[in-house]
Amino acid sequence: MRDISRKVVSFRTALAQAVLKVDPSTIERIRNGEVPKGDPLPVAKVAAIQAAKNTSQIIPYCHQIALEFVGVDFKLEDDQITIETTVKAAEKTGVEMEALTAASVAALTIYDMVKMFDEKCEIGSVVLLKKTGGKSDFKPKLDRVARAAVFVMSDRVSAGKSVDESGKIILQRLKDQGIDVVEFSCVSDDETEIVPSIIRCTDELEVDLVVTTGGTGVGPRDVTPDSINGLFEREMPGVAEAIRSYGQTHNPYAMLSRSSAGVRKKSIIVCLPGSRGGVNDALDVLLPYVLHAIPMMEGKCHDEKKHAASAAGASETSTK
Repeated sequence: MRDISRKVVSFRTALAQAVLKVDPSTIERIRNGEVPKGDPLPVAKVAAIQAAKNTSQIIPYCHQIALEFVGVDFKLEDDQITIETTVKAAEKTGVEMEALTAASVAALTIYDMVKMFDEKCEIGSVVLLKKTGGKSDFKPKLDRVARAAVFVMSDRVSAGKSVDESGKIILQRLKDQGIDVVEFSCVSDDETEIVPSIIRCTDELEVDLVVTTGGTGVGPRDVTPDSINGLFEREMPGVAEAIRSYGQTHNPYAMLSRSSAGVRKKSIIVCLPGSRGGVNDALDVLLPYVLHAIPMMEGKCHDEKKHAASAAGASETSTK
């Protein structure tokens, strides 16, 4: 069974379809209420809902999911019944299998109820028509390679008395996202060193993303947020809130972090905890979603929406 404990919850949907091929007389029997076992459609609907809720009991590697909606629709055609199932849930994994299982069981249920008089009844295709909510749906659309800087805020690491671990985690995970890390430095917990380092990356190097690790606690030398927050031209409180909220599900000490985020010039700055666990939790939340702020700051997201709306309007006008 796949480990999804580090995945972030998102709203998931799936639409599946099953086709049951039947004799035309079977369609007439259903429409006229002449099926000996009763109306198969409401029975199939209940069966589909039950199947969706119990998918993890049928398919070994499916995770248990708290479903929020299961919809079942039937379309009676000349010689076939089309079944469409919709499943919705706010979960860490998709609901495709729940929708497919629901559609399959609905088809099997109808098959069972009509097979006594329709020997040629046949279950045709069972397909997934659409799914939403996965990480791929939120992959930022960048027209260039994003550039980043990473700073490890630690007296001991900068003095060579300790080995950095969290910074290397950030470095690797940024590279895994295709981000070009142009700066990687260790800085002591001192405002006079922190501030110039950040300004150089935002004002001179003009990187898209600055990620720091360490110095976000409440210790006497934890001065990273105090030093950097004053550099923000705009705060991004939602980023820090999401990091702490997710981290709290893994570590009760996450609430003690003073992680912060904001924008300076054209750079996103995010201050992360210094622990390996805290950094991994934060990056689970941030990547790749925080990169969406890059085209937002450039006004491209809004331009795309306007272009799409105007294109749709032009298309509608041309068809009138």
